Amino acid sequence: MKTLIHDETSIHYVVAGSESPTLLFVHGANIDLTYWDAQLAYFEDRYNVIAIDLPGHGQSGRNKPHWTVKGMGEDVAAFIKSLKLEQVILIGHSLGGNVNLVAATTYPDPIIGFIGIDNFKSAGQPLPSEYQEQSEQIIQQLHQNFADTDEQYARMVLLTPQTPEAVSSRVVQDYREAFQPMATEIIEAVFKSEYKTEQELLPKLPCKLHLINVDYMPTQEGPLQTYTTKGYAVHHMAGTSHFPMIEKPNELNKRLDETIKEILAEKRSK
Repeated sequence: MKTLIHDETSIHYVVAGSESPTLLFVHGANIDLTYWDAQLAYFEDRYNVIAIDLPGHGQSGRNKPHWTVKGMGEDVAAFIKSLKLEQVILIGHSLGGNVNLVAATTYPDPIIGFIGIDNFKSAGQPLPSEYQEQSEQIIQQLHQNFADTDEQYARMVLLTPQTPEAVSSRVVQDYREAFQPMATEIIEAVFKSEYKTEQELLPKLPCKLHLINVDYMPTQEGPLQTYTTKGYAVHHMAGTSHFPMIEKPNELNKRLDETIKEILAEKRSK
């Protein structure tokens, strides 16, 4: 485990392997870099592999006055600059994909590939009107009873009754124990305004958008056609939850492997 300081906040990370290009793994909300353990072990023999704890998560710092997706994305961009990383393929799960979108458009020069894991399923779309009131209730309840509300959100939106118990238990525990100031601000942004950021930044993504999305919830491709200017590809996989890296790590590794090879082949052909 290593540490980098940016904007007075520590960013903890792990490095495995050494061969270029770099695979930079960024986890989703309320979890940490250990969710990528199976991916680091799988790819470390062939690539330079890095996973980070986003600020407010895992062993990274918690001393920010405000928590935003934009700020986290700028942290990732600064991380790439500080380590002088080149030929970077960004791999982001859920919120990590949105964080990476900010990073890739803030510092595009070293970015050669972009992979979202169960992400951008309704890119650039606000919450449907029927869920607006429900989202306001969730935000209010997070302030009043954070642990129970965050668990309920995870079970209602990110897990299903068919999800293996080991996966559900791990996710629920992490959501209950998440850093409340960060988690509350971030989910409010996701509910209310993050779709506007997607509308603004997806057209500026410097490379093709690759998504590996789990079919427990469908992906709307219409918005992807609207907002991506470098093209997109959706790679579907079966699963019962939002967390394929721990539910079906072997299948995710296979699909990541195929996607990374596709990115590198596209880069060589240019």
